[in-house]
Amino acid sequence: MATITCPKCGQADEVEAPTDSCLFFHECSGCQDLLKPLAGDCCVICSFGDDKCPPKLDEDSSCD
Repeated sequence: MATITCPKCGQADEVEAPTDSCLFFHECSGCQDLLKPLAGDCCVICSFGDDKCPPKLDEDSSCD
């Protein structure tokens, strides 16, 4: 599990963090904004999460 915090409204959503892929989009449950990775990040967990995504943590590589 990962906690993604919306930069627009501050809503913190708990999401299942995929172990073999990246989460490219997340709809905020507070404001319904569609979050996308920031430039240089592989996924929304790396951009807005409380830690890096599992593929980054496990392999320290990009999510291709």
